[in-house]
Amino acid sequence: MNNKHYAIIGGGINGLAVARQLLLDFPDAKVTVFEKESDVAMHQSSHNSGVVHAGLYYEPGGLKARLCRRGAELVKEYCLSNNIAYDECGKLVVALSQEEEGRLEAIYQKSLANKVPDVRMLNAEQIKEIEPNCIGTRALHSPRTAIVSYGDIARHIAKEIKQRNGQICTGRAVAQLTEKAGKITVHFDNNEQYDAQFDYAVSCAGLQSDRLAKRSGDIETPKIVPFFGQYYVIDSQFKDHVKGLIYPVPDPKYPFLGVHFTKRIDGQMTIGPNAFISFGRENYSGKKFNLGDVYDFLTYKGFWKFSSKNMSAALRELKTVASQTNFVQEAAKYVPSLASVSVAPATRGIRAQAMESDGSLVDDFVIRKQGNITHIRNAPSPGATSSLAIAEYIVREVMSHS
Repeated sequence: MNNKHYAIIGGGINGLAVARQLLLDFPDAKVTVFEKESDVAMHQSSHNSGVVHAGLYYEPGGLKARLCRRGAELVKEYCLSNNIAYDECGKLVVALSQEEEGRLEAIYQKSLANKVPDVRMLNAEQIKEIEPNCIGTRALHSPRTAIVSYGDIARHIAKEIKQRNGQICTGRAVAQLTEKAGKITVHFDNNEQYDAQFDYAVSCAGLQSDRLAKRSGDIETPKIVPFFGQYYVIDSQFKDHVKGLIYPVPDPKYPFLGVHFTKRIDGQMTIGPNAFISFGRENYSGKKFNLGDVYDFLTYKGFWKFSSKNMSAALRELKTVASQTNFVQEAAKYVPSLASVSVAPATRGIRAQAMESDGSLVDDFVIRKQGNITHIRNAPSPGATSSLAIAEYIVREVMSHS
């Protein structure tokens, strides 16, 4: 019997998944989720592409590769078991030149090492069999890559938590966690404390993860630097020009992937995202300016080191920020029939990018244990895909429950 009391900070898909896993593994435990918003899944969990990544790109043996593969299986199983929409539409990673073909072959080898199911390389003619309107010299086909609504999944997990006697406290912004003599106190923004102490805590604070970790006694880095990614929905008359997902081959000169085609679970087709610095960690509208957030990255030496090394990438992305036409043209390199398609703004996501003081971007998941407090310090894409596996990993491998 485990009658311990667990605090989970953050009601996004990762926090909810950890709470659910605790209740599955320890039905007698008391689990309380704290979420600062009025409902769950109001940040990154509902502002993303909805792709269930298969594990193509990630370094074999790393946490990303391991937890993405396990997570993709668990997401599929969860959706099918709970009648949540799940579309295995497949994905092409398309090379447009001989140089890109070499990089594509390296991705293919990684996908084999990661045991991604049913992947294969295609020539130009075979690309047309999968995506008739797509051009390219070669492509990597991942037929098991799928799309979902992670917001829907998160909200369903929240219902399950309540059914299993877990508690979700919304409207409670946690400012700090302190531990003394094996007991953890949860402190709120208004200098109040929760009226009970906890045996364990897991911080899944997303865009605020570094701040909460630092205030709770963890190390300062990696630091979160926010980048926004804008998506556009194409004119619905043209949505059938693309059947699934069409991605570019990543260019090592650029830190982010680049514009691509992504089918949505509602059947619409989107292009995006670009990647540019956000003037607020939670600036989903793009119309706000958070002075504290901007000051935070402008005074971080890691940001300036990153910027000095990535000016060409910034200029490329700025073109897509400034002009919808340039945005569409980037995507139309792969589907020329959509070069003049009209688009409308859709989801705008904020990537909680962890950055070291030397300007390097943290590639793998970062999960740190400090006493009886566990911090998810970095869980970018494929963080949502991996959420149920991240929960298993934290509950069964990182935490000690004795």
